[in-house]
Amino acid sequence: MNTQPNVSTDVFSAAKLGPITLRNRVIKAATFEAATPDALVTDDLIRYHRLPAAGGVGMTTVAYCAVSPGGRTDGWQLWMRPEAVPGLRRLTDAVHGEGAAISAQIGHAGPVANPRTNKATALAPVRFFNPLSMRFAKKATRADIDAVMAAHANAATLAIDAGFDAVEVHLGHNYFASSFLSPLINKRRDEFGGSLHNRAKVARGTVAAVREAVGDQIAVIAKLTMTDGVRGGIPLEESLQTAQWLQEDGNLDALELTAGSSLVNPMYLFRGDAPVKEFAANFKPPLRWGIRMSGHKFFREYPYREAFLLEQARQFRAELSMPLILLGGITNRDTMDLAMAEGFEFVAMGRALLAEPDLLNRIQADNTTKSGCTHCNLCMPTIYTRTHCVVTGKPY
Repeated sequence: MNTQPNVSTDVFSAAKLGPITLRNRVIKAATFEAATPDALVTDDLIRYHRLPAAGGVGMTTVAYCAVSPGGRTDGWQLWMRPEAVPGLRRLTDAVHGEGAAISAQIGHAGPVANPRTNKATALAPVRFFNPLSMRFAKKATRADIDAVMAAHANAATLAIDAGFDAVEVHLGHNYFASSFLSPLINKRRDEFGGSLHNRAKVARGTVAAVREAVGDQIAVIAKLTMTDGVRGGIPLEESLQTAQWLQEDGNLDALELTAGSSLVNPMYLFRGDAPVKEFAANFKPPLRWGIRMSGHKFFREYPYREAFLLEQARQFRAELSMPLILLGGITNRDTMDLAMAEGFEFVAMGRALLAEPDLLNRIQADNTTKSGCTHCNLCMPTIYTRTHCVVTGKPY
């Protein structure tokens, strides 16, 4: 499944991604849409992805297509089941109608899942307390692990039925597979704990199950955390070894490199301002007061700069031959060209397209175009209502 890098200096050139061809090398990154209040596709969700497709992206990614009800971060999120397929088909048809491809990010939130709103037990490598849901995740048994892997395979099959061109297997942000990779979270003493070889079994097994289910019908991508920015968490060296194993397994068409932890350090991925007050407003007391008083310990603030994950991602590019997707601070033509020159096959854009879904078309027409995104991150607290850019005032 792996191929040697096919580097082009033109980010707007067509590119192969496994069995599919994208019209250019820009992917809209998975960013939670808050557009599925009944865990099913809505017109809002279709609009959310149709606009950047019309705006010129090569592929858009539907966020958090959970593989099971208990795998959601919250109970109003979409999860993959036959009932969801007709709506998903409307979504994929709309995106294809704009000339873009579409990917489903499939995953299980693990200890990040909210068992209170999901009305289902959360799973983790060990019993784990989630302070946001005020609930415990249970220690996953071998049967639980096997069931999560099988659920990923089933979700990928449903994605084919729904007309998706690719699936992105979520191995990041301390979700289920990532929590097993983390030495800070995974304190198991069985075959899934201890050595990195053991801790990586869930990630590798999940990707293998997906590939076996889909064959070469669609592209298979994985999103992998390079480091979660937490002392004692996932170090870059271990993540690089995991990536090398995933490459050797031969089940991926590309790897998207990410960072941070949804459990303990989310701003390590996003960079820029940390809107603690706005986040707190989405919760009821006393949690609201707790977030306002101590939220800066959780929402640690990191300065924004273009291509802020490039320095770490370079180490993966140097050691891997498989196609890589560079994420983080991709907002203008110069940064895209830098990524291509560094040997990355694709770039992924998130907040910039949330602010301006037509940004890519405007960059292609005038390569001096700059993004209107201010990196204030005020879009992030809107995930509890309807995700949108509060600066441009352009709700999807």
